[in-house]
Amino acid sequence: MSLHTLVAATDLSSLSRFTVLRAAMLAQQIGAQLELVHVLDKRELDELQRLLGEDSKSIEERIKSKTYELLVQLADDIGEPLGVSAGNHLVKGEVLESIASKMDDLKASLLIVGARTNNFIREQILGATAERLLRLTQCPVLTVKQPPRKTYQSVLVPIDFSPWSLGAIRLAKSVAPQAELTLFHAYEVPYEARMRIAGEKKEAIQSYRDKVQQEADTRLHQTAKDAGITNDWRPIVVHGNAVQRILEQEEKQGADLVILGKHGLGMVEELLLGSNTRQILTHVRCDVLIANR
Repeated sequence: MSLHTLVAATDLSSLSRFTVLRAAMLAQQIGAQLELVHVLDKRELDELQRLLGEDSKSIEERIKSKTYELLVQLADDIGEPLGVSAGNHLVKGEVLESIASKMDDLKASLLIVGARTNNFIREQILGATAERLLRLTQCPVLTVKQPPRKTYQSVLVPIDFSPWSLGAIRLAKSVAPQAELTLFHAYEVPYEARMRIAGEKKEAIQSYRDKVQQEADTRLHQTAKDAGITNDWRPIVVHGNAVQRILEQEEKQGADLVILGKHGLGMVEELLLGSNTRQILTHVRCDVLIANR
């Protein structure tokens, strides 16, 4: 998967500098073009016009001019030390829709946003914003949750054997080609609870669980092969609830990036972020990249 153009959305807050820095580091690492986008919220400008009338026009122009200066300065401050030159785009409109539209114009291949900023993400729930962005664009979305200090070193890719799994693995190799890659599958045994109710012996249940685990391990290796990776990766298959086990694994291995499928971990409804995917996005500490195809 080729990531040729990276778009970083910024509200120019101090927290959003982390987003731009991560984007610049990625652009440098993989040789991609970096574009910065800032949206002047149309609702705020319309309210300004309502309150100030004719005077609002000159004020709006000053706002645009000063905001663009700040955007250029941010690009220079972060990009120059890394040798990365960024395009700068100031647009007016609805925030998420404007970002998606600009991505289409730029034929972008990855959107990078911050997990928490002052103005960009207004929704109370992080997953709601990610879902809206994924509806509006076909590109994967990287949510930056931690201050970046170096390129990604440890990447965790939960696998559920859906078609999204292949895309997530390929995306991992594109975004973090030098990182340690862990392919992770958490399984629960069908009808195990009913077997216990029926009084099945522990040995029989364990044998059944071992068989399911062996099959999952075989499928995990086949998925990796189908994705085109043959070495430099680590398989982990565990029993238990997927969300809980993924959160545990993230902390255990010190992952700095988790890559998820848009509908992964059991969700198959079109255009909706899977409930498990949403929980992981919200609760993991590290950055999260959601594949969108």
